[in-house]
Amino acid sequence: MTVRKAAAGFTLIELLVVLAIIATLMSIAAPRYFEHLDRSREASLRQTLLVVRDAIDRYHSDIGKWPDDLDTLVAKRYLRKIPVDPVTERSDSWLLVPPPGEEEAGVWDLHSGAEGTAKDGTRFAEW
Repeated sequence: MTVRKAAAGFTLIELLVVLAIIATLMSIAAPRYFEHLDRSREASLRQTLLVVRDAIDRYHSDIGKWPDDLDTLVAKRYLRKIPVDPVTERSDSWLLVPPPGEEEAGVWDLHSGAEGTAKDGTRFAEW
């Protein structure tokens, strides 16, 4: 009598079951991952706006006038570099706001140049 040796490896059914389980787990995890990325971009944008607005205010307090542009803040060492908008991923998309009701030119505030809305329903350009 001969003894049959069992074949090593997985069957096609076993592989399909494992792939189905992996696909199910990915369909649950992927939306949460992308939602987390969106929330982190929004938090990063809020923090960036806070830091740059603080630098603008410190410049105005020290120099007595508003900066001409963001490059002025970098040149005077109020910022290390012009920050990147986390939503648009560009540093040239900022919307610069001049001082209200003053003849003086300069940057009084800035907003994100990103189109679209945040999770709370507000537009990025209004932040």
